[in-house]
Amino acid sequence: MRLSLQTDYALRTLMFLAVKDGHHSIADIARAYGISKNHLMKVAQRLTAEGFVESVRGRSGGLKLSLPPAKLNVGAIVRTMEDTGTFVECFDAATNTCVVTPNCGLRHVLTGAVESFARHLDQFSIADLIPDKERFGGQFNGSSPRQ
Repeated sequence: MRLSLQTDYALRTLMFLAVKDGHHSIADIARAYGISKNHLMKVAQRLTAEGFVESVRGRSGGLKLSLPPAKLNVGAIVRTMEDTGTFVECFDAATNTCVVTPNCGLRHVLTGAVESFARHLDQFSIADLIPDKERFGGQFNGSSPRQ
């Protein structure tokens, strides 16, 4: 299983905002990670709409966390950003065309796996992803974001 780029960028954005005080522009976050500003703008819009970050326009604006990092649950974030409802075709009765679905155990097995994955992530917050805030934040002060 692989998380979408949107979820990956969402988690990275929240981690960045957790170690940096104040508001930060999408350009700053994109530059820090060496990722696409255009794609990150879509992610930021979704994070704002879902209430994970606050967005402020203007000269001293930008993004900041809407809650303390310890209150931002990784499982909730991944569930919000990922479409696990259609993990495989047979998860969606409206679009399922698989002829063996009535006699197949795959859906049951995969449903359990996806639920276990999400429950595991529920044990962690954004704060847990950055146990050494100073060291993590220091990664963004160098010349290369991936040092």
